[in-house]
Amino acid sequence: MKATSLTTAINSLVEQKVPTFLWGAPGIGKSSIVKQIAQSRGIGFIDLRLALMDPTDLKGIPFYDKESHTALWAPPAFLPKEGEGILFLDELNSAAPSVQASAYQLILDRKVGEYELPDGWAIVAAGNREGDRGVTYRMPSPLANRFVHFEMSVDVEDWRLWAYKSGVDERVISYISYKNEHLFTFDAKSDIKSFATPRSWEYVNSILESKISSELLLDVISGAVGRDVAVSFLAFIKVMKRLPDIETILKTGSGEYSDEVDVLYALSTGLVSAYLRESSDERLDNLLKYTLGLKSEFAVIIVQDLQRNGITMEHSEVFKEWVEKFAYLLA
Repeated sequence: MKATSLTTAINSLVEQKVPTFLWGAPGIGKSSIVKQIAQSRGIGFIDLRLALMDPTDLKGIPFYDKESHTALWAPPAFLPKEGEGILFLDELNSAAPSVQASAYQLILDRKVGEYELPDGWAIVAAGNREGDRGVTYRMPSPLANRFVHFEMSVDVEDWRLWAYKSGVDERVISYISYKNEHLFTFDAKSDIKSFATPRSWEYVNSILESKISSELLLDVISGAVGRDVAVSFLAFIKVMKRLPDIETILKTGSGEYSDEVDVLYALSTGLVSAYLRESSDERLDNLLKYTLGLKSEFAVIIVQDLQRNGITMEHSEVFKEWVEKFAYLLA
């Protein structure tokens, strides 16, 4: 399932406190989705990396109770005690079997040792698939049967929508729009350590913001997404220098046009990003007016990207003209 569908499905299951397991390749944003769900609901979020834990980390430390003359378990401080939220058990199937056994009772009975999970908290777990070259242990069938399972896929349109909203560098968005296949290049059969994933493109965004010297840029970006992808990306961003002036287009509705596909992808993303940073009815009219002379598929890309980002344009007279010209592509 793609990210937008998963968000809707997991949101509903969190509401009903149904344990959910999210499977997927490394670096595609499994933990980010769950965290965003908690933030959107305004509830707590606790991320436990079970692969780094010992069994007693969950169950607690035993101590002698003088009054009852019994051994009790002191629950860990990191588990929630009240309120509502999502307890996220990350890398569950990468944890040692003894740690999984400790988590088993927490998931099945919502308690472990002397600890009981508050009613307002839901459990969501995640892990890499067994064929993803990660350290994994086979999940016991009784434990697996206590979850609703989803497998997350990488979807370019979902990622682009997230990237616009997150303020990712427009050069990165433009490149992935142009080279969809470079959003995710992970190959479980390859021994190459650097490969492109949604997470590693976030690193590239940070690298670009760091203003690292141009002499080091290729090597540093290669360390995030791999050499071949880095070379292709750096060649692509040189295209940005060939773009017409975006601010002039948004201020006047006119500008130069190009027939080069890579330039058009970069221009489309640049126009959308610039408009989202500073929006007004006048700038929208000018943008739409410019797209009337643009290659039809790119005019549609621009309008669809604006609409996905919540921009309404039905009130614009220019949009009515735009619809008359491109309606056949929207049918």
